[in-house]
Amino acid sequence: MRLDTYGWLVLLEIALAIPTLLSLFFIAAPYGRHARDGWGPSIPARIGWIVMESPSVWFFAWVYSLGPNAMQPVPLCFLAMWQLHYLYRSFVFPFLIRAEGRRMPVTIPAMAIAFNLLNDWVNARWISSVGAYPADWFLSWQFLLGTALFLLGFALNVTSDRTLRNLRAPGETGYKIPRGGAFEYVTAPNYLGEIVEWTGWAIATWSPAGLAFALYTFANLAPRAITHHRWYRERFPDYPRDRKALLPFLL
Repeated sequence: MRLDTYGWLVLLEIALAIPTLLSLFFIAAPYGRHARDGWGPSIPARIGWIVMESPSVWFFAWVYSLGPNAMQPVPLCFLAMWQLHYLYRSFVFPFLIRAEGRRMPVTIPAMAIAFNLLNDWVNARWISSVGAYPADWFLSWQFLLGTALFLLGFALNVTSDRTLRNLRAPGETGYKIPRGGAFEYVTAPNYLGEIVEWTGWAIATWSPAGLAFALYTFANLAPRAITHHRWYRERFPDYPRDRKALLPFLL
């Protein structure tokens, strides 16, 4: 990878992972169960999710469409994989969560949009312009392993989201200990699913942009998983002692 503008932006994304990782170990992102005052104006949480995630649908697609390889089969497959995740995250997930009355500080979607525009650009530009993917890439070990991990991670993410939504009956409030499936091993299998997804993306695309996204995803979600784990242990004396935060049997 040449250190032209594109290369420097990829390095910028990798560099952003470091302050993100360090800051989130000390400051819980102020939304969801960690919502609190003092972070400025807020908007309804559902709108916040749509606003901050949807650029990864339309902006990614626009940048991708400008590339000379946009109509080739392997890049089109990568486009479909990306849109699978972000159409769910932007336009399905926000309407499944119980967000009535919940709000999100404007700073959260503002920071997310800034990152997403950078991440969308470097990844979309790689797969349709910078990278080269002949048709036999479909048979490469990178594509086969990476795509399998991506789909496995997406399934884990979606099913874990569903388990969390179903913890409370209609009209019920408060939090409960999640049970069943991957929740028997880790507190945040939804976060683990996203990390596996984008690790798979990095392998399937075999790209510096994919690596940057995988590293940032871990830096962003690992501290949150640890914060959630600590929160559950403090709130529920009977929380399973052998359950880890993010990685089964390890972390």
